[in-house]
Amino acid sequence: MKTIVLDPGHGGRDTGATYRQYREKDFNLEVSLQVRKYLLNDYSANVLMTRTTDKTLTLGERTTFANEKNADFFCSIHHNAAGGRGFESFIYNGSVPESTKRIQDIVHQEIVYTVNRYNVVNRGQKRANFYVLRNTEMDALLLEILFIDNEQDLKLMLNDQFVDDVANATAQGIAKALSLPRKKTPEPPAGKVLYKVIAGSFKEKKNAEERAAFLKEKGIEPYIYSVTIDGSLFYRVQAGAYADKENAEDQERKVEQLGIKDAFIVTEGTSEPSEPPTPEPVKGYTILGPTLIQPENLNLFVKKVNPNAPDLGALYDELSRVYGIRGDVAFAQAVHETNYFRFTGVVEPGQNNYAGIGATGPNENGASFATPKEGVLAHLQHLFAYASTEQPPDEFDIVDPRFSLVNRGSAKSWTQLNGKWAVPGTTYGQQILALYEKMIDFEINQVNEHLDRLEKAKQQI
Repeated sequence: MKTIVLDPGHGGRDTGATYRQYREKDFNLEVSLQVRKYLLNDYSANVLMTRTTDKTLTLGERTTFANEKNADFFCSIHHNAAGGRGFESFIYNGSVPESTKRIQDIVHQEIVYTVNRYNVVNRGQKRANFYVLRNTEMDALLLEILFIDNEQDLKLMLNDQFVDDVANATAQGIAKALSLPRKKTPEPPAGKVLYKVIAGSFKEKKNAEERAAFLKEKGIEPYIYSVTIDGSLFYRVQAGAYADKENAEDQERKVEQLGIKDAFIVTEGTSEPSEPPTPEPVKGYTILGPTLIQPENLNLFVKKVNPNAPDLGALYDELSRVYGIRGDVAFAQAVHETNYFRFTGVVEPGQNNYAGIGATGPNENGASFATPKEGVLAHLQHLFAYASTEQPPDEFDIVDPRFSLVNRGSAKSWTQLNGKWAVPGTTYGQQILALYEKMIDFEINQVNEHLDRLEKAKQQI
C-alpha cells in the first residue's frame, strides 16, 4: 500500500497570505482534509498529514516527517496571493525523476478539467526552488489553488461546492497518477445473489453524503460506494444488502416511505449465468446521427427570412461530423434560438453564441465566443454532453463553458431537451423538429428544381 503525505501549507503562528479577515492557512487545511477524506473513502492508500489542526510547523519538520515515513508521494497544498488569479502547480526546478513530471501532468490536468466549469484561470505547470520540493526524498508536488486576494477567486474559495470539487479532483488526480487501487464493495459468495437497496445515485459525492446523512437520521445505516457507468462516475448510497429479494423489497419500500422516490435494487452475483439486459431504445429523433441537408441549402433556407444571416451551414456540417451530431438539426436549433440569426433576444450578434448557452434571463446574456467557429463548436459540444456519456473527441479543446455542468447522457433525443435546454420548454424539441421539417422540404424542392434543370438540359442535347 502506497503512502501519501498531504501538507497543508502554513499553520499556527504562520498564517500565510491574508486578505481582509481571511487567512491562507485555513483554506489550505480545509482543502487538504477534504482530499484526505476522498482518498481514504475511495482508494486503498495510507494517507498521512503534516498537520490536521491549526499547528505551527517549520518547513524542515514537514519534509523530515515525509522522509521518515518513507512516503511514496508528497503534496503540499497552498493558496496564492499578490495580484494574480487562478490555479498553478509546481515541481522542483532542479533534477527530478520522470515520475515527478508525469505526476504533475496528471494531477494538474485533472484539477484543470474540473475547475474549468468555474472559469478558473489555468496558470500552468511550473517549476520552483521551494524548500518542501527540494528536500523531500520522494515525488513531490506543490499546488497553489487560487488567489486569496482576488475577489473572483475568493468567492470560489468560500463556495463549499468548489472546495469539494477541487479536493475531489486532487484526490482523483493523485489516485490516477499513483495507480491507487479503488476500494470495492464486498463480493457475494460464489453462486449467491445479493440484492442491494440503492437510495440514490449521484454524480456529485456531496449529494450522496447528504442523502446518507438523512438516512442515518432516520435509523438506516448507509454505505456510499462508487460505480462507473458508460464512462461516468456515480456515487451510490446503499441502504442495505440482502440475500433474500423480499427483504430487499421491504427495505426499498421503507426508503420510499421516507420520501426518497429514486430508490432501486441492484443485483450482484448470480447462481445462473445470464445475458446482459438489452438497452432500452431511444424514443424520438436522436441528437446523434448523420447530417442530411447540404450546407449550402441550410444557408439558403435561412436567407429567405434574413438575407443578412451569416453563412454557417458549412461549419455545422463539418464540425458536427467530429461529434457525430445531426448538424442540420443543430442548425435548426440555432435558427430557433436566434430567430433566424436576427438576435432579437438577450444574446448579441457579436457573442457568436448561436445556442443561447448561459443566457438564463433578461439580465444574463450568456457566453461569448471569439469566432463563429468557436460558437458552433460550443453548441455542438453542449449537445454532445447531453446526448452521450462518452469522452468527447480530442480533436478540439472544450470551449463550451457549461459542458461539465450537463447531466451527461440525459437527453439522447431532441424532445428530451424539453425542460433542460429551455425551461420549462415543454415543446422545445418539437419546435426544433418542426423547423427541421421545413428545412427538409426546402432541400427536397431544391433537389427537384435541380433535377428539372438537368432534365431540360438533357432534352436539349
